[in-house]
Amino acid sequence: MAYDRFGRRLHYLRISLTDRCNLRCVYCMPEDMTFMPSATAMQDDEILRLVRLFAQLGVDKIRLTGGEPTVRAGVVELVRAIHETPGIREITMTTNGILLSRMARPLAEAGLKRVNVSLDTLHAGKFRRLTRWGDLEDVLDGIQAAEEAGLQPVKLNAVVVRGYNETDVVDLARLTLNHPWQVRFIEMMPFAGATDFQQLMLVTADMMRARIEEAFGPLEPVDGGRLDGEARLFRLPGAQGQIGFIASVSQPFCAACTRLRLTADGHLRLCLLREDEADLLTPLREGASDEELRRLIVKAVWRKPWGHGLAQGEAPQDRTMSQIGG
Repeated sequence: MAYDRFGRRLHYLRISLTDRCNLRCVYCMPEDMTFMPSATAMQDDEILRLVRLFAQLGVDKIRLTGGEPTVRAGVVELVRAIHETPGIREITMTTNGILLSRMARPLAEAGLKRVNVSLDTLHAGKFRRLTRWGDLEDVLDGIQAAEEAGLQPVKLNAVVVRGYNETDVVDLARLTLNHPWQVRFIEMMPFAGATDFQQLMLVTADMMRARIEEAFGPLEPVDGGRLDGEARLFRLPGAQGQIGFIASVSQPFCAACTRLRLTADGHLRLCLLREDEADLLTPLREGASDEELRRLIVKAVWRKPWGHGLAQGEAPQDRTMSQIGG
């Protein structure tokens, strides 16, 4: 089993399949983003070898991210191969939903269990302003396709940005009244490329909750308000679905972190908001044995930090969010 020096068992691996994306969200990347050369990124066989090694060390949950994971060629067959890896019990995906209307069913049949779909607003004009290129209807069609394919419960991720969509939290929360979805409101985190923008435009979870409660009345805590992964869950009175708040900046949940991240270029990132990484792809390509790679993973996991340093003004500058995988 893979444990860090604080006794946390790291069993959840997020894998960035690509740094490329078919949108250009203002809080994620510049519109003229330059992506890594294809040869720099992990190939399918390299991903599968690392997944097998992580599974042998106790990782049982995989989340596929990007960039946008559905733009990777052969992603359905890659999901199928990960699903067949001994020890992996759950594969999920975070996606912008643009391609889900045609990919949801093949992904489900390949072994994907559920999806988190990014949806920051229900206003078509604001959606285009936030994403620069996107069409809201494509995402809504993708959510419906995911539900019909059995990728449930569908979770909707809304990054809330001051001056863009902080008023939209009410309409998004209202979706849970008639749908068994989990709508999760996420504080914007500072990363390279848009750090000043991200810090100035922060809307805290408490601000989001106050706006929702002003419209609907007090929220009902789910499971006593305890963390469910990274979200604290609540429910509108009489709602079918749930509302979650992910307060990575204002209310860090580092003590409960069980996550590791594998970037698209094969670096094991130990904390989303810290720059410490271990290069696994270079030794793999240079002929390292499985045992040598396992030792590198175990050594890196042991030094996973307790938490981020945002309160001390330390924000990561080495990679954009799309290069890490979220």
